[in-house]
Amino acid sequence: MNELLLIISLLVSFGATFVFMRLFGKAGLYAWIAISAILANIEVTVLVNAFGMEQTLGNTLFAASFLATDILSEIYGKKDADRGVYIGIITTVMFIVFSLLWTNYIPSENDWAMPSIKSLFSSTPRILIASLAGYAISEKLDVWLYHKWWNLTEKMTGDHNKFLWFRNNFSTLISQFINIVVFNFGAFYGTIPFATLVEITGACYVIYIVTSLLDTPFVYLARKFAKKD
Repeated sequence: MNELLLIISLLVSFGATFVFMRLFGKAGLYAWIAISAILANIEVTVLVNAFGMEQTLGNTLFAASFLATDILSEIYGKKDADRGVYIGIITTVMFIVFSLLWTNYIPSENDWAMPSIKSLFSSTPRILIASLAGYAISEKLDVWLYHKWWNLTEKMTGDHNKFLWFRNNFSTLISQFINIVVFNFGAFYGTIPFATLVEITGACYVIYIVTSLLDTPFVYLARKFAKKD
Protein backbone atom coordinates (compact mmCIF):
# COMPACT_ATOMS: atom_id res chain seq x y z
CA MET A 1 0.00 0.00 0.00
CA ASN A 2 2.82 2.44 0.86
CA GLU A 3 4.52 1.77 -2.46
CA LEU A 4 1.32 2.47 -4.39
CA LEU A 5 0.68 5.67 -2.45
CA LEU A 6 4.23 6.90 -3.13
CA ILE A 7 3.85 6.24 -6.85
CA ILE A 8 0.51 8.10 -6.89
CA SER A 9 2.07 10.96 -4.90
CA LEU A 10 4.92 11.21 -7.39
CA LEU A 11 2.60 11.29 -10.39
CA VAL A 12 0.32 13.86 -8.77
CA SER A 13 3.25 16.04 -7.69
CA PHE A 14 4.95 16.05 -11.10
CA GLY A 15 1.65 16.28 -12.96
CA ALA A 16 0.55 19.24 -10.85
CA THR A 17 3.84 21.02 -11.57
CA PHE A 18 3.19 20.73 -15.30
CA VAL A 19 -0.50 21.67 -15.01
CA PHE A 20 0.23 24.74 -12.88
CA MET A 21 2.81 25.86 -15.46
CA ARG A 22 0.40 25.33 -18.36
CA LEU A 23 -2.47 27.16 -16.66
CA PHE A 24 -0.63 30.05 -15.02
CA GLY A 25 2.91 30.19 -16.44
CA LYS A 26 5.70 31.03 -14.05
CA ALA A 27 3.18 32.40 -11.52
CA GLY A 28 1.72 28.89 -11.37
CA LEU A 29 5.17 27.42 -10.75
CA TYR A 30 5.72 29.91 -7.92
CA ALA A 31 2.38 28.92 -6.40
CA TRP A 32 3.16 25.21 -6.68
CA ILE A 33 6.57 25.72 -5.04
CA ALA A 34 4.85 27.37 -2.07
CA ILE A 35 2.22 24.62 -1.85
CA SER A 36 4.88 21.90 -2.09
CA ALA A 37 6.97 23.53 0.63
CA ILE A 38 4.07 23.55 3.10
CA LEU A 39 2.90 20.02 2.34
CA ALA A 40 6.41 18.57 2.29
CA ASN A 41 7.25 20.07 5.68
CA ILE A 42 4.20 18.34 7.15
CA GLU A 43 4.86 15.03 5.40
CA VAL A 44 8.53 14.93 6.29
CA THR A 45 7.70 14.29 9.96
CA VAL A 46 6.39 10.82 9.03
CA LEU A 47 8.59 7.70 8.69
CA VAL A 48 7.33 4.83 6.52
CA ASN A 49 8.60 1.55 5.13
CA ALA A 50 8.33 1.23 1.35
CA PHE A 51 10.26 -0.61 -1.36
CA GLY A 52 12.14 -2.45 1.40
CA MET A 53 13.52 0.78 2.89
CA GLU A 54 12.69 3.02 5.84
CA GLN A 55 12.27 6.59 4.65
CA THR A 56 10.68 9.93 5.47
CA LEU A 57 7.70 11.18 3.51
CA GLY A 58 7.94 14.45 1.63
CA ASN A 59 10.41 13.12 -0.93
CA THR A 60 8.04 13.41 -3.88
CA LEU A 61 6.93 16.93 -2.97
CA PHE A 62 10.51 18.13 -2.47
CA ALA A 63 11.34 16.54 -5.83
CA ALA A 64 8.47 18.50 -7.38
CA SER A 65 10.01 21.73 -6.05
CA PHE A 66 13.26 20.88 -7.82
CA LEU A 67 11.31 20.09 -10.97
CA ALA A 68 9.59 23.48 -10.75
CA THR A 69 12.86 25.40 -10.38
CA ASP A 70 14.41 23.42 -13.26
CA ILE A 71 11.45 24.34 -15.47
CA LEU A 72 11.82 27.97 -14.39
CA SER A 73 15.52 27.80 -15.29
CA GLU A 74 14.87 26.15 -18.64
CA ILE A 75 12.01 28.37 -19.83
CA TYR A 76 12.24 31.65 -17.95
CA GLY A 77 15.88 31.93 -16.86
CA LYS A 78 18.09 31.94 -13.78
CA LYS A 79 16.61 35.10 -12.26
CA ASP A 80 13.10 33.64 -12.20
CA ALA A 81 14.39 30.30 -10.92
CA ASP A 82 16.15 32.07 -8.04
CA ARG A 83 12.90 33.93 -7.30
CA GLY A 84 11.15 30.56 -7.06
CA VAL A 85 13.76 29.39 -4.55
CA TYR A 86 13.24 32.52 -2.43
CA ILE A 87 9.47 31.96 -2.49
CA GLY A 88 10.02 28.42 -1.21
CA ILE A 89 12.36 29.62 1.54
CA ILE A 90 10.01 32.40 2.70
CA THR A 91 7.03 30.02 2.63
CA THR A 92 8.94 27.53 4.79
CA VAL A 93 9.92 30.26 7.27
CA MET A 94 6.30 31.40 7.56
CA PHE A 95 5.16 27.81 8.04
CA ILE A 96 7.68 27.35 10.87
CA VAL A 97 6.59 30.60 12.56
CA PHE A 98 2.87 29.81 12.41
CA SER A 99 3.23 26.16 13.38
CA LEU A 100 5.10 27.24 16.51
CA LEU A 101 2.46 29.88 17.27
CA TRP A 102 -0.34 27.29 16.99
CA THR A 103 1.16 25.16 19.75
CA ASN A 104 1.28 28.08 22.22
CA TYR A 105 -2.39 29.04 22.12
CA ILE A 106 -4.47 28.16 25.17
CA PRO A 107 -7.36 26.10 23.80
CA SER A 108 -10.91 26.45 25.02
CA GLU A 109 -12.56 23.62 26.91
CA ASN A 110 -14.49 22.73 23.76
CA ASP A 111 -11.38 22.40 21.60
CA TRP A 112 -10.60 19.01 20.11
CA ALA A 113 -7.74 19.81 17.71
CA MET A 114 -5.00 21.21 19.97
CA PRO A 115 -3.70 17.85 21.30
CA SER A 116 -3.10 16.68 17.74
CA ILE A 117 -1.58 20.02 16.73
CA LYS A 118 0.83 19.92 19.67
CA SER A 119 1.67 16.28 19.05
CA LEU A 120 2.57 17.01 15.44
CA PHE A 121 4.27 20.41 15.68
CA SER A 122 5.58 21.04 19.20
CA SER A 123 8.39 18.53 18.83
CA THR A 124 9.40 19.46 15.31
CA PRO A 125 11.19 22.89 15.32
CA ARG A 126 14.52 21.12 14.80
CA ILE A 127 13.06 19.10 11.93
CA LEU A 128 11.58 22.20 10.30
CA ILE A 129 14.80 24.21 10.67
CA ALA A 130 16.84 21.32 9.24
CA SER A 131 14.35 21.11 6.38
CA LEU A 132 14.69 24.86 5.75
CA ALA A 133 18.50 24.66 5.75
CA GLY A 134 18.55 21.67 3.42
CA TYR A 135 16.00 23.23 1.09
CA ALA A 136 17.69 26.64 0.91
CA ILE A 137 21.20 25.29 0.33
CA SER A 138 20.24 22.59 -2.15
CA GLU A 139 17.78 24.66 -4.20
CA LYS A 140 20.25 27.52 -4.62
CA LEU A 141 22.89 24.97 -5.59
CA ASP A 142 20.49 23.31 -8.04
CA VAL A 143 19.82 26.55 -9.92
CA TRP A 144 23.51 27.47 -9.96
CA LEU A 145 24.56 24.02 -11.22
CA TYR A 146 21.79 23.96 -13.83
CA HIS A 147 23.13 27.07 -15.50
CA LYS A 148 26.78 26.05 -15.07
CA TRP A 149 26.09 22.75 -16.86
CA TRP A 150 24.06 24.65 -19.48
CA ASN A 151 26.92 27.06 -20.22
CA LEU A 152 29.37 24.15 -20.41
CA THR A 153 27.33 22.06 -22.85
CA GLU A 154 26.52 25.09 -24.98
CA LYS A 155 30.23 25.89 -25.31
CA MET A 156 30.99 22.26 -26.18
CA THR A 157 28.21 21.81 -28.76
CA GLY A 158 27.42 25.33 -29.92
CA ASP A 159 23.73 24.50 -29.40
CA HIS A 160 21.72 26.28 -26.72
CA ASN A 161 19.01 23.60 -26.46
CA LYS A 162 20.96 20.35 -26.42
CA PHE A 163 21.66 18.23 -23.33
CA LEU A 164 18.61 19.30 -21.35
CA TRP A 165 18.62 15.83 -19.76
CA PHE A 166 22.22 16.35 -18.63
CA ARG A 167 21.76 19.71 -16.93
CA ASN A 168 18.44 18.63 -15.42
CA ASN A 169 19.69 15.36 -13.93
CA PHE A 170 23.18 16.27 -12.83
CA SER A 171 22.13 19.50 -11.15
CA THR A 172 19.30 17.76 -9.31
CA LEU A 173 21.22 14.60 -8.33
CA ILE A 174 24.05 16.59 -6.74
CA SER A 175 21.81 19.13 -4.99
CA GLN A 176 19.39 16.46 -3.75
CA PHE A 177 22.30 14.60 -2.14
CA ILE A 178 23.23 17.78 -0.24
CA ASN A 179 19.58 18.28 0.68
CA ILE A 180 19.06 14.85 2.18
CA VAL A 181 22.35 14.84 4.11
CA VAL A 182 21.76 18.30 5.61
CA PHE A 183 18.15 17.50 6.48
CA ASN A 184 18.54 13.99 7.90
CA PHE A 185 21.62 14.70 10.00
CA GLY A 186 20.32 18.10 11.08
CA ALA A 187 16.92 16.74 12.05
CA PHE A 188 17.67 13.32 13.49
CA TYR A 189 21.35 13.09 14.52
CA GLY A 190 21.51 11.99 18.17
CA THR A 191 17.82 11.05 18.29
CA ILE A 192 18.00 7.77 16.36
CA PRO A 193 20.85 5.24 16.03
CA PHE A 194 23.60 6.37 13.66
CA ALA A 195 23.37 3.20 11.56
CA THR A 196 19.62 3.73 11.15
CA LEU A 197 20.21 7.37 10.18
CA VAL A 198 22.70 6.35 7.49
CA GLU A 199 20.23 3.73 6.24
CA ILE A 200 17.40 6.27 6.06
CA THR A 201 19.65 8.78 4.29
CA GLY A 202 20.70 6.19 1.73
CA ALA A 203 17.10 5.09 1.19
CA CYS A 204 15.91 8.66 0.72
CA TYR A 205 18.68 9.34 -1.79
CA VAL A 206 17.73 6.24 -3.78
CA ILE A 207 14.21 7.67 -3.97
CA TYR A 208 15.64 11.02 -5.08
CA ILE A 209 17.71 9.32 -7.79
CA VAL A 210 14.55 7.71 -9.16
CA THR A 211 12.48 10.91 -8.93
CA SER A 212 15.28 12.96 -10.52
CA LEU A 213 15.41 10.63 -13.51
CA LEU A 214 11.62 10.51 -13.82
CA ASP A 215 11.19 14.29 -13.78
CA THR A 216 13.20 14.78 -17.01
CA PRO A 217 10.26 14.03 -19.38
CA PHE A 218 8.21 16.67 -17.55
CA VAL A 219 10.93 19.29 -18.21
CA TYR A 220 10.90 18.36 -21.90
CA LEU A 221 7.10 18.58 -21.96
CA ALA A 222 7.17 21.95 -20.22
CA ARG A 223 9.67 23.32 -22.73
CA LYS A 224 7.69 21.95 -25.66
CA PHE A 225 4.36 23.36 -24.58
CA ALA A 226 5.81 26.65 -23.33
CA LYS A 227 7.07 27.35 -26.84
CA LYS A 228 3.47 27.23 -28.10
CA ASP A 229 2.41 30.07 -25.79
